[in-house]
Amino acid sequence: MQYPEWIWHNGEIKRWADATTHVMSHALHYGSSVFEGIRCYETPSGPAIFRLNDHNKRLFASAKIYDMQIPYTLEQLNAACHEVIRRNDLSKAYLRPFAYRGLGGFGLSADTPIDVSVATWFMGPYLGEGVLEAGIDACVSSWQRFAPNTIPAGAKAGGNYLSGQLIAREARRLGFGEGIALASTGLLSEGAGENLFLVFDGALHTTPVSAALLNGITRNTIITLARDAGLTVVERDLPREYLYLCDELFMCGTAAEITPIRSVDGKQVGAGKPGPVTRQIQDLFFGLFDGRTPDTYGWLDPL
Repeated sequence: MQYPEWIWHNGEIKRWADATTHVMSHALHYGSSVFEGIRCYETPSGPAIFRLNDHNKRLFASAKIYDMQIPYTLEQLNAACHEVIRRNDLSKAYLRPFAYRGLGGFGLSADTPIDVSVATWFMGPYLGEGVLEAGIDACVSSWQRFAPNTIPAGAKAGGNYLSGQLIAREARRLGFGEGIALASTGLLSEGAGENLFLVFDGALHTTPVSAALLNGITRNTIITLARDAGLTVVERDLPREYLYLCDELFMCGTAAEITPIRSVDGKQVGAGKPGPVTRQIQDLFFGLFDGRTPDTYGWLDPL
């Protein structure tokens, strides 16, 4: 990975190598961190951050669940995201706002300072070059998502992603592009770090937030754009076998964007290639950044 020169850390721009934390920081031992992933896209009017305010509002919501008082306002964090992109002279970038319990007490419930950073770097397609066009082969993981009232799936917290690591690394070890997890109910949940959409007879079906998943901002974007375009969107519980029976299948997220899935567990999905509804959703989504799709919701935050 090519690291950029500058990072925002605890209220100031620093050189990347100088944004350090102690090895005894609470977050390293207990996973007590919350974060966001945000993309900045090149547009005809210049670089623009996609749904910046929505992402950072979710950061504060995640922190609230874990009793973490972020020592900056939403406006200050939004400004930090702008500043770090400008300082690194990036026009297309991935942003990582990150708040975590720093060095303090060592017990699980210890009070510690809350450190905050915002990093940015160039990121291409998360699951590999060419996957947005060709799709990936996925598998259902042997690892399930956490049960309700154990770990809150609605928080984008660092500790939650231990589950995602198990799912993703198992999939890679078995030769697949990504893993798909079931909830504790045995019904579909989401990918290792992505939400799922299945297409049946031209309608989009997606698992509900009660299925141990993060309510993704890209997920919300797709639901909004699809309904605006006259497509039917259904949020409902879905059994595993529907992955094999749907006409089209794709996963989505800030990093993964809109990634088609051409097979699951070696079983071909539909025609074995990205279908027309998936392509339509990709066109609507990426059209926000090249001007084909009007930004009627004010999602683009120009630098």
